[in-house]
Order: sequence, then structure tokens, then C-alpha cells
Amino acid sequence: MPTAATVAAKNNSIVQLPSIQTQQTRSLGNLQPRRRKYKKAQKGRVPVRVGGSTKGNYILSGDYGLRVKEGLRLSAKTIEAIHAMLRRQLKAIKELQIWLRVFPDIPVSTKGNEVRMGKGKGAFDYWACRVPKDKIIFELKGPGLNKELAKDALRQAGFKLGVRTEIVIADETNRQPKKCDLPPTTVPFQQAK
Repeated sequence: MPTAATVAAKNNSIVQLPSIQTQQTRSLGNLQPRRRKYKKAQKGRVPVRVGGSTKGNYILSGDYGLRVKEGLRLSAKTIEAIHAMLRRQLKAIKELQIWLRVFPDIPVSTKGNEVRMGKGKGAFDYWACRVPKDKIIFELKGPGLNKELAKDALRQAGFKLGVRTEIVIADETNRQPKKCDLPPTTVPFQQAK
């Protein structure tokens, strides 16, 4: 039985074969990395930006954003709860888009209460991410989304975080500045005289 490629070669015509792609769509209930080199990690610290970095501090795609004013470690369960609450609050908005700007990729392990010292590290418990101060976590955009609805939904989402938050509305001051408009991150070396 001749294949489609051999029939096309005989007829000197081009046949578009369907490409089989194994692209996997990730649901929000699956907030974990696909693979990691090591299954456990050290606790680490929430990053404190001292070099002038503004990565993640500005709105990229949406019209409204939720920005944290303190650093925190955010679990995947909390992110899922906030996303579900935003979908529930704004389900009347057709074509609503919600962007998640952080991803839980750090494994957190725990040991039980009153366990004696030793016997190795505790078992894996949940996935988390470290969110620095002034980072935007969620962004919203939709054709029928007005300012009052977005502010109310993001205010209720901020209650679930446990830290101070602020609602950011996209305008020229909250958009990512162009690279030429940013000040240099390091002071140029000046020769001592």
C-alpha cells in the first residue's frame, strides 16, 4: 500500500501531511514544574532587590494588576485559590484573560511535629515560589471589564495573600519602560586621580 509521501512523489505534487505535535496544555490545577534535577531544595530566602532590578514590577499584557508590597513565599494552593476566586468574581465578563506572573517551582518539604532530630530531610509537601517586594502577581484584561469590577476582585484576591497589596491600573507610569529610558544599573568606573 503506497503512503501519501510516495503518491505525492509520483504525482510531483506537494501534500501537506498533518503534523503530530505533542504539545501539552497545562491547567491551573497542575502548577508544578515538568521536571527538576533534584527533588528537594533548601528553604532559601525571599529575594531582596538591591541592584535596581524592576523585573516583574510593571504591567505587561493586562489592564489591571495586583502588586505585593512585601516579599513572601507563595504556595501553589494559594495561587489556585486566588485564580478560582477571580474566575468566580468575574465570570460574567466574556473573553476575560487572567495572567499569572509567578510560577511555583520550589519544592517545600516538612517533617511532623515532635520528631526527633536526624533521620534525614522531611518528605515533599507542596510547591511554592518566592515573590519579591513590588512584583505583580496577577493581571486582568477583558472587553467588558470596568474599573470597579476589577478593583473589587483584586481587592478580595489581596485578602488571601496575607501581605499588603496594591491594585495597579495600566497607564504610562505602570508600563514597562524602554531600555533606553532606564538609568544604568551600575555606575561607570572612574579612574582615580
